Amino acid sequence: MSENVELAISDGIAHLTLNRPESANSFDLPTATAFAAAVDQIAASSDVRVVVLSGAGKRFCAGGDVASFQAADDPQAYIRELADVLDGAMQRFAALPVVTVVAVQGAAAGAGLSVMLGADVIVAGRSTKFVTAYAGIGLTPDIGLSWLLPRAVGQVRALDLLVNGRVLDAPTALDWGLVTEVVDEDPLTRAREIAATVAGSASAALGEARRLVRTSWSVSRSEAGDEEGRTIAERVGTDEAQQLITAFVERGR
Repeated sequence: MSENVELAISDGIAHLTLNRPESANSFDLPTATAFAAAVDQIAASSDVRVVVLSGAGKRFCAGGDVASFQAADDPQAYIRELADVLDGAMQRFAALPVVTVVAVQGAAAGAGLSVMLGADVIVAGRSTKFVTAYAGIGLTPDIGLSWLLPRAVGQVRALDLLVNGRVLDAPTALDWGLVTEVVDEDPLTRAREIAATVAGSASAALGEARRLVRTSWSVSRSEAGDEEGRTIAERVGTDEAQQLITAFVERGR
């Protein structure tokens, strides 16, 4: 694990931290590789019931490290490898079998929006700004942003953000459906509260629920209903469900 990415697992909560505050937690290739390794470590752990993702310092994530693009011997090959490594990591992050919560402060820009949108619950500080930023350096969306952004805010608003370079403040981002909630305090404090609640509840069932929602975009209505039926039938036989069902029934007596 690189010092640019930190991972700590305790009490069922995996806390994944982007730790390049001097570079606004932007991704160069070593950081992307370390992030991918951390995601794989979380996926391989049977102890994780929920994940918290955050960025150290004043800003959540500025996307790609532009200085590393310029310094590369072959910028085209470098940025392709960087995009592929980080995109693969984010796809695996989105496929984790547990709920993911992200705390966003300061700014989320470029691929930082993709990383943010990879989580299920997005908690933003009130002063946070959101911007696509690609056009400012003559580049195009990466890490799934052209897929994620219109699904979050709609095609017209996604194109507004990309074409017009609109900078969203946190209340507008909330209104548009880009984030889950906006807080006045440190968003990481709130993210940890949510994670603790999830970890202490039916975390496996919630993980399956997030999977059903995230995979629903690529299946038909009938396929979604069939997968829901299969999943709920499977879940009712688990110890988690049986204990909660018994408690529910006994409360009603």
